[in-house]
Parts: sequence; C-alpha cells; structure tokens
Amino acid sequence: MSDYVLYYWSAPFRGQFVRAVLAHAGKSWTEGGDAEIARLMSLPVEETPVPFMGPPLLVDRKADFAVAQMPAIILYLGETLELLPATPAARALTMKMVNDANDVIDEITLNGGQLMWTPERWRDFVPRLKKWMSFWEETGRRHGLKPKSGFLLDGDAPGVADVVAATLWSTLADRFDAIEKLLEEAAPMTAALTRRVYALKPLADLAARARRDYGDTYCGGQIEASLRKVLDA
Repeated sequence: MSDYVLYYWSAPFRGQFVRAVLAHAGKSWTEGGDAEIARLMSLPVEETPVPFMGPPLLVDRKADFAVAQMPAIILYLGETLELLPATPAARALTMKMVNDANDVIDEITLNGGQLMWTPERWRDFVPRLKKWMSFWEETGRRHGLKPKSGFLLDGDAPGVADVVAATLWSTLADRFDAIEKLLEEAAPMTAALTRRVYALKPLADLAARARRDYGDTYCGGQIEASLRKVLDA
C-alpha cells in the first residue's frame, strides 16, 4: 500500500505538481479518483480529512496527516522528504516560485473559468504571460542557472524549484504549441532547464503516464476548450 493518497481530478493541471515532486522523490502514491473527490467535497467540513474547497488534497498515511492547497502540499513534501535547499533565502525563493506557478495556472484558466478566452483576451494576455516567463529566466540569471544546474542549487540534481518550474512549462508546452513557442522566445534558459528535468526517467515516465491517462487534456472543461480555440486559430 502506498504511503500517499492524492486526490486530484483526472487531468494534469494543479495536481501534476504534486505528482511530479512525489515521482522525483521516488515515492509511489494512489490516486483517490474523481468519484471519491466529489464525495469528499460534498461532506460537512468537520468530516473531511482537512478543511478544503477542492483538490489537490494529499493524505500521508504513514504520518496520519492531510493537507490541501498545492503550495502547502509542495512545502510539506519538500520538508518531510528533505528536498528543500538548506538556507532560509533559498527556501523562501523556492516557495515563491511554487506560488508563482500556482498564479500562472490561475491566470491561464482565467481564475478557474470565471471568463472564457476570446482572441482579444488572449492577445492582451500574451505580454503578461511573457512577463511571467521572464520571472523564471531572471531568477535563473541571478542565481547562476547554467547548462547543468538548477535555479537555486549547483549540480545536476534538480530541486523542488526546478521540478515545479519544469512541470509548469512542460505540461503547458506539451499540450499547446503556441505556448511552447512563446517560452522558447521569452525564456530560453527556462525552456532548456524544463527539457533537462523532464528527460530524467522519473519525470519522463510521469509525463508518459499523464499522456496515456489523460491524453491531450490540460485542465478540462469549457475553459480549456476556449483556450484551444484561440490558440489553434
């Protein structure tokens, strides 16, 4: 039996960051499944593993601990699996980059589909998306991102910041050619790091599993349909 149960919908999107950190750490997990997620969400708050509005939700069976919200889950895994850098500054920057990734996917989905993408909205968003991409590029420039190093640590072994960044951009680039092209133009070092990290076997296997299990799906629903419509135009 796996030590972890991850409750996230049958899609990559926000849950893929948690899957990636677990895979990078060599940990196995069980997927809770869509039906069980819906059941948990319907329960009174006092009956849930942890108060939460929606997935991702991670249960650490061995520790008898549950936590929701993607950045909080990544922090918990980073701490308990000893994946975070040693200094307070590097740890803070790591979590800043995790939260940046969370913000990017909120903006890519217009805050969970509160609006739908139109050609005009996407055109106006492209400069902002390029600015988001430049955050990773500038962080890398300031912290010595080199051909075989990550954002905050020297050496070949990626840290949490690298895994989260690579998951953000590889998942988008793999499903949307236009975003891949933007990334190559706006943040070539980040694009190169993304390729290096996802060439590692645990993450390459995870990407293949996501493709097998979810196909082209990114976040699903009408918001993904509207995104594909403007990007394919």
